[in-house]
Amino acid sequence: MGSSAPDAGVHRLALPTGFAVGPVNCWLIDDDPLTLVDAGPNSGTALHTLERGLAEHGRRVEDLGRIVVSHQHMDHLGLVGILAERSGAEVCAFGPLAPWLAEYGGAMEDEDRFAEELMARHGIPEEIRYALRSMSRVMRGWGAPATVTRPLLDGDVLEFAGRALRVHHRPGHSPSDIVLHDPERGLLIGADHLIKHISSNPLITRRLDGSGERFPALAEYLASLRRTREMDLALVLTGHGDPVTDHRALIDERFAGHARRADKIARLVAERPATAYELAHALWGNVAITQAYLTLSEVIGHTDLLVAEGRIREETDAEGVTRWLNVR
Repeated sequence: MGSSAPDAGVHRLALPTGFAVGPVNCWLIDDDPLTLVDAGPNSGTALHTLERGLAEHGRRVEDLGRIVVSHQHMDHLGLVGILAERSGAEVCAFGPLAPWLAEYGGAMEDEDRFAEELMARHGIPEEIRYALRSMSRVMRGWGAPATVTRPLLDGDVLEFAGRALRVHHRPGHSPSDIVLHDPERGLLIGADHLIKHISSNPLITRRLDGSGERFPALAEYLASLRRTREMDLALVLTGHGDPVTDHRALIDERFAGHARRADKIARLVAERPATAYELAHALWGNVAITQAYLTLSEVIGHTDLLVAEGRIREETDAEGVTRWLNVR
């Protein structure tokens, strides 16, 4: 099995994002068809950096024959439409994501309404909800609509002249995450499913089935990690930061971290009933204000697990605000 991405004919193109997570890794598969996995945010700086990175490998945007979207977050899909128009490349993504991506602006507006209702239900003050909604409208420009010409489902295979990559659906970080497995080389292009230096955030969002129901992000993410842990891998190419060389050890570390957090939330609820916002504030202080939706997602993910385990229960008051209570 190859020990590095370049040995496998896969090259990292790191594009600036302007987000706290830092540059996003787009992966160029130097094969036929020439394939780019993820496309960075919708910005002139990212496009210029991408063009320069392609040139370093003797390629141009117009040479691309395939673009794969790993998941629905704007730092991974913003340039897809532009690149596809210039190159004529096929655009591949998880099938149920296709209508969401085609109607990106409207989909994001629906996500914002969903998020605002969720935040209100879980005790986030109105002024914070208003600020986050305004911020989301500004940030939405980092993404853009695109047309998926080849919908992918779990188990599909992407054929190349010199390899075949199997598609695995790994929901959790988002409902639409896919990873690409090269069993011959022991290589996984994992995007944000597994990141070395930070824990991937299972962000609360809507399901992709059009129901408008909440996607149980953390529970799905842990199930996805269990499936990935079983894979025989030498290298995981990540969406941010450096590749992962021991995926099982890292996944075990993530499992332990989530178990510790669930236990801490259970202890807080045992002390007194609390909203998810109150729990976030107890865990992270002012970070629960500046990153309210992120911390809310973390708390709700863990309360989902605790409810399923019968350790806590939820109660909604006359104003529609949910609090978590200890099970006695």
